[in-house]
Amino acid sequence: MKLRFAFAVNNDNQFVKKHFGDADKYIIYELKDEHLEQLSEEINQFKTLDEEHTHGSAKKGNAIIQFLKGKDVNVLVSMRFGKNIKLINEHFIPVQISLKHPEEVILILNKHLHWIADEWENNESNYKLFTVNSGILKTSIEK
Repeated sequence: MKLRFAFAVNNDNQFVKKHFGDADKYIIYELKDEHLEQLSEEINQFKTLDEEHTHGSAKKGNAIIQFLKGKDVNVLVSMRFGKNIKLINEHFIPVQISLKHPEEVILILNKHLHWIADEWENNESNYKLFTVNSGILKTSIEK
C-alpha cells in the first residue's frame, strides 16, 4: 500500500497557524519502509483562488483536491483546516498537528502510521480527523 502525505507549510518549511489551503507550499512525503521520505515541494498556486468572494471557497477547495489527487496524495497534514474539511475528508485523511517543525511531526507520525494506514485501507471516504500532539487521536468530522 502506498501512502503519500502533503504537509502544509510556509516558505521556511514550517507549519503555521493557517488553514491547509492557505499554505505557501506543500511538501509531499511517501511512506517507504515504514518511514516518511520527502518526494517533492509544490507551490500552492491556489492560495488566493476565489478568496475575494468567499474565504474557504468550494472552488478553491476543489482545485486543491484535484491537484493533490493528481500527486497521489492520501493524507493532508496542517495546523488548521477550514470549513472545506468536509470536502477534504471525502478524498483524504486530514491530520491536524500542533507542532511547528515537520521533523517533529514525522517522528510522531512514524510511531502511529498503522492508525493512518488502517483508516485508508478500511474506508473509501468520510475519513476521520487525526489530531497529533505528543500522541495521536482519531475523531469523526461532523457533516
